[in-house]
Amino acid sequence: MALDLAAGATLSSASWRRFTRNRMALIGLIMLVTTVLVAIFAPLIAPYNPYEPVRVTIDDIYARPSISHLLGTDDAGKDVFSSFIYGSRVSLIVGFFASFISIAIGGLIGIVAGFYGGRVENTLMRFTDIMLVIPDLPLAVVLVALTKPSLFNIIFVIGILGWTGTARLVRAQTLAVKQRKFVLRARAIGAGNWHIIRHHIFPLVLPLIVVNTVLVISLAILNESALSFLGLSDPTTLSWGQMLNFAFTRGAMSSGAWWALVTPGFGIVWLVLACTLLGQGMERVLNPRLELHHLSAVTPTPTAETL
Repeated sequence: MALDLAAGATLSSASWRRFTRNRMALIGLIMLVTTVLVAIFAPLIAPYNPYEPVRVTIDDIYARPSISHLLGTDDAGKDVFSSFIYGSRVSLIVGFFASFISIAIGGLIGIVAGFYGGRVENTLMRFTDIMLVIPDLPLAVVLVALTKPSLFNIIFVIGILGWTGTARLVRAQTLAVKQRKFVLRARAIGAGNWHIIRHHIFPLVLPLIVVNTVLVISLAILNESALSFLGLSDPTTLSWGQMLNFAFTRGAMSSGAWWALVTPGFGIVWLVLACTLLGQGMERVLNPRLELHHLSAVTPTPTAETL
């Protein structure tokens, strides 16, 4: 037991050292943590509460950035900077919870299909292929439009439609792990399927699931922004996609109010880029063989001597 704990601690420390040396992962982590802290402390950072009604005049509509409104105002005369801060909460909530649903469904289907094989694998993977060829966004638009546009429904719809890629990745990893000698030895001494999955398959598949979770978060955020931009968001909540929808449909372009468009767009790009950098960086940290792959090696520049 003590040897297992020591080995786990050594592996964790080695992974952390590789992580701190990876600039891509560090930058993505800093960007993501910054966004999470902004969302948590939104009432302390935002100068105004965008959910409170305000009395406005014509001069307050699409007012240019000033000292009192750092990023100007929107079509309702509300502070864009405050709406931007509060809007990060919805984007993060949808991104995290929808990705957890997708990872849970995809991870379960991938492990079961890869481990049991045969008819179980064929049935699950054919169903996965059917779901994979159906475009996620149009189907999500239909499902959300048929139900009441609420935050829970958006999270649920995005979650149940975004698991197909995870299922295929986890199945491939499970197939590779299942053929290793320690799994065959465990089966030879009488270990059951649940014991093998829990103690041998899942620990080696978990790094891939963790990396894929971060990448799925960015896809969920993009889907939520797209649904909000199309007017299918929860009308009682404020998100970056909803801010874009209001700006486009309420004359921000014709009024020259670029701040109403650029601000939420920047937030979406920032958060998606953070998750992408962190996910790709973590993949290199948890799978060091990627650094030694022939496609990632730097090709030496030919010199006069080599020519």
